[in-house]
Parts: sequence; structure tokens; C-alpha cells
Amino acid sequence: MARTFLAPRDRELAEELREVRASQVRLLDAFDAERVRIERDLHDGAQQRLVSLGMTLGMLRLDTPPDSPQAELLTQAEAQLSTAHQELRALIRGLNPPVLADHGLVAAIEDYAARFPIPVTVDLRLPEELPRQVETTMYYLINEAMTNIAKHSGAARAEVRGRYHADLLIFDITDDGRGGVNTEAGSGVSGLADRVKALDGRMRVSSPAGGPTLLHVEVPCRFA
Repeated sequence: MARTFLAPRDRELAEELREVRASQVRLLDAFDAERVRIERDLHDGAQQRLVSLGMTLGMLRLDTPPDSPQAELLTQAEAQLSTAHQELRALIRGLNPPVLADHGLVAAIEDYAARFPIPVTVDLRLPEELPRQVETTMYYLINEAMTNIAKHSGAARAEVRGRYHADLLIFDITDDGRGGVNTEAGSGVSGLADRVKALDGRMRVSSPAGGPTLLHVEVPCRFA
């Protein structure tokens, strides 16, 4: 009797679980496609318009007396244009970093850490080639976690440590900041947890008041 009533429900639950996981994979694929589209639009649209504006300012300078008030205004406009161009290039590089596609996750994280505003120790011992979806998701997760450190923690140092063991990618992201990270729904940390969950992984946070803060991530990673 128990098998009669429970077995069909077990099959239904298994099917629902497969559908949930398939839905999570579709969401990650949609995110990747949208990210690539935005990167392409910024590169082909906004960046090209900034280049065109720079050429226009250069032509105006040819017709402007060097010591005139207009020349000073042009200098200010060129400086602002240069800043905007650099910020846009950084945004495009963050959306679709070439080093990730060309050299993999370890090189991409090392490159990001080298440009980080505080010292970051990177200790990653991972396979050279990871599944694309896992690699991309983990890059943006680590990127966002480190951005949160820079913005909110007041830390003087941070560390990113990663290992591959028994079909698991294991990451520990730590900082010596003030701690007290809010893990409630709606916080930045909950967004990171959603990304990990989409890969059927799990995330734990230890952040007592006064620090340090530890973000521990485990993600299944199996090779065919």
C-alpha cells in the first residue's frame, strides 16, 4: 500500500526537481546571452560615439586660439571625455573580460585582483579548463564578492582561495574588515547565494561583528 501511494509521488518529485534544475540552467544561459549583448552594444554604440566626439573636439581645437577661454573649456571637455572612455572600457572589460575567455578562471581572477584597490592574495589550484557555465558564473560571483569587500567592509586585505576536490569546486573568500555582513533576503549576499544555487551548489557566510568575514562556496563540477 505504501509503495502504491508513495511511488508515483516520488516520480513526480524527481521530475519537478529535474525541471527546476533545467530552469536554473536556462536562466544562467539567458544571463550569459544578455551580458554578451550588452557588451556588444556598448562596444559598437556608446564607445564608438565617444571616439567620434573625441575627433570632433580635436577638430575644434585646430580652430581655437591656444590662450582663449574656449581652449580651456576644450581641455576640460577632453579630460572628461577621457575619463568617461576609461570608465566605459572598464565596464566592457568587466562584462566580458577577454582574459577569462582566453586564459581561464585563474588568470581572470589574478588579473582582477591585481587591479583591486586593496591587496588581495590569490591562491587558486584549479583545473586549467572548466565547464564554461561554471567558469563564467564563478568569475562573476567572485568579482561581485570582492566588489562588496571594497565598497562595504573597510578591509585592509583580502584573500581568494580555490581548490578542486572530489568533483567539487571549493572557494573561500575572506577579508579582515568590520564584519557583520547581512545575510537576509534582498542583500547582496543573497544574490550571490542565488547564483550558487543555480549551479546546484551551496554557500555559507561567517561574518561576526568586528570581522573577519568568510564566504565559503562549494559547486559541483564534473568533467565528461
